[in-house]
Order: sequence, then C-alpha cells, then structure tokens
Amino acid sequence: MELMDAIRGRRSTRSFLDRAVEEEKLEKVLEAGRLAPSARNMQDWRFIVVRDEATRQRLAEAARNQEFVGQAPVVIAACGTSNLIMTCGQPAYAVDVAIALDHMTLAAFSLGLGSCWIGAFYEDQVKKILGVPNEVRVVALLPLGYPAGPTPATPRKSLEDVVAYEHW
Repeated sequence: MELMDAIRGRRSTRSFLDRAVEEEKLEKVLEAGRLAPSARNMQDWRFIVVRDEATRQRLAEAARNQEFVGQAPVVIAACGTSNLIMTCGQPAYAVDVAIALDHMTLAAFSLGLGSCWIGAFYEDQVKKILGVPNEVRVVALLPLGYPAGPTPATPRKSLEDVVAYEHW
C-alpha cells in the first residue's frame, strides 16, 4: 500500500469484529511504533498490549464508558517515560508517543486493521488497572482490531485553511 493511500484511507474505528488480531500483524504495528523518531533518540515510550477481556472492559470504563474500547480484541496503552522538556517548551514524551502512535495507526490500516486514538480516559484509573508507575504518563489508548464495517470519511479542512507561508 502506498503511504498516501494509507494516510487518506485511515479512519477512527469505533466498532470491531469479534476476531483476534494475528500475532504477526500486532508485531508489525508495534514495530512501526518502535521505529518512530523521538527527541534525542530517547525512545521514551512503553506500549502495554492488553488482550485480556476483563482488563479491556475495565479500560473501557476508565475511558468514560466507551464500549468500543472493550470491544476491540487488543488495546494498546501508550505511555511516555521521560520528563524532558524540549527547548520549545513541550514535553518530549507527549510528542514522541504521538509520532509513534501515528506510525502505528497507519501500519494497522495497511494491514487491514482499524484503530482509534483515545485521549478521553482517566489516567489515574488506567495506571491503577495496568500497574503503571506514578512517574510514567499514559498518553493514549489505542483499541485495535478488525473493523466491523466501513467507516465513512469525515470532512477535512482545505489545505488553504491550515497552511500559511512565511508568516501567520
């Protein structure tokens, strides 16, 4: 699959088939995240793969009762492990994990899988469920699996609406 086809075709999947994700595909998705660039090449992330149904249901509750989080056969909790603040003032872990997750969502789509980047969750609850240390941040949850059906494209702003040249 061409990269731009994956970028154009990827959708946020909120309904999954009751079908396991093959280990080989899961490893490819995780490998895409591992290969992502990071500030100072710190690779300041940790991905917790959750397949256990009871744990996925608890994560769905921590994600404001979003049922599809527990419906997905895999949920990946993407965590940031550094406290570096970049010169621009942004925490490196947030940017680094975001880049890794983007790589993972595109890899998933190219393999016929769906995913949905979830930031609407209670971090303290997710940390407790997964045993994440206090100093580590849970940046996002990524439900992953086979889409139950096609997801229509959502409207996107035009290039002219989001790009400026030389100044604001």
